[in-house]
Amino acid sequence: MIKPHGSDALKPLFVYDTEKRHALVAEAEELPSILLNSAAAANAVMLGGGYFNPLSGYMNLADALSVAENMHTVDGLFFPVPIVNLTKETGVQPGSRIALRDPNVEGNPVLAVMDVAAVETVSEEQITFMADKIFGSLDENHPGVATFTGLGNTLLAGTLQVLNFSYFQTDFPDTFRTAVEIRNEIAEHGWKKVVAFQTRNPMHRAHEELCHMAMADLGTDGVLIHMLLGKLKPGDIPAEVRDASIRKMVELYFPPNTVMITGYGFDMLYAGPREAVLHAVFRQNCGCTHLIVGRDHAGVGDYYGGFDAQTIFDEEVPAGALELEIYKADHTAYSKKLNKVVMMRDAPDHDKEDFVLLSGTAVREMLGKGIAPPPEFSRPEVAKILSDYYQSIDGRA
Repeated sequence: MIKPHGSDALKPLFVYDTEKRHALVAEAEELPSILLNSAAAANAVMLGGGYFNPLSGYMNLADALSVAENMHTVDGLFFPVPIVNLTKETGVQPGSRIALRDPNVEGNPVLAVMDVAAVETVSEEQITFMADKIFGSLDENHPGVATFTGLGNTLLAGTLQVLNFSYFQTDFPDTFRTAVEIRNEIAEHGWKKVVAFQTRNPMHRAHEELCHMAMADLGTDGVLIHMLLGKLKPGDIPAEVRDASIRKMVELYFPPNTVMITGYGFDMLYAGPREAVLHAVFRQNCGCTHLIVGRDHAGVGDYYGGFDAQTIFDEEVPAGALELEIYKADHTAYSKKLNKVVMMRDAPDHDKEDFVLLSGTAVREMLGKGIAPPPEFSRPEVAKILSDYYQSIDGRA
């Protein structure tokens, strides 16, 4: 199987030894504690599950600035975005041991125990520098920029021992998986070549066919459909609705035992190219050999060029930094001429009118009225699940 990023074996920060974990839970109740923000909590969950291998905890300021600038830590480890605990909390001392409490679960239970190596003040100039490098924008209307610049100016660096996976394991027991679990499942299947498909949205016909295309072109044993389960921007479809629609699509339109439907516990960054590289890093940690990167991957609004998330792998990711390979996809749509879904680049003789193209707004309006989009755009069984959801929220409005 493909090696994890940066090490020969995966190094998850979750404490798997039950006796040791119970002792840490008891100890944590006696430790000074801070309440994490959702971004830092999501980083802890991802560190716990082995997704951010080989990191041993939150980065210090020097590493965060270096990663933001050139995608390498001070010691030379390739990593595309800073993994930090930026906070507004004060009073934490370097060398201390603290409990990190979960902002996303009622009662704020302890999520992890942290040995604090450094407590550093981050200037506004440094926050701005990192935001500009990560997001390619300083526009406060960009959801990722707005979140990052509002986290706080105190950076807590140090190692973590993660005690649970927040709400993800309880709210999504059939879908949430750690990188450790995905690796194990790939090994159990005996799959050698696996392509990952990243999604924060429901999958329409074009996405479905894109997975089929990638599997055929690459000769893979299977596809990992890997959905984000964490915080999104307002208006995005909730994870449980996406999950239901994807499961129905796979059940009806994929051969048995060719798809793993899983999810990961992270808040969307909307960082476009940089987030695409992060997606590649943690899919390699999952055991995937390929990642589909399509048009405007991990983007939002008009902040990124349509294929910036592909060109970053050619222009900024050093050769050999990743073992995982990128499957570059074009915009995919149903061709009325060919009566099948194609990548637009493969149909140079087509005009726009030759494709079935619908805007997200148009699709939402149709679904909200109980009108199914054409089957060339969305499978009717998937459209039914989405229509029921949109009508339920429209009815509450």
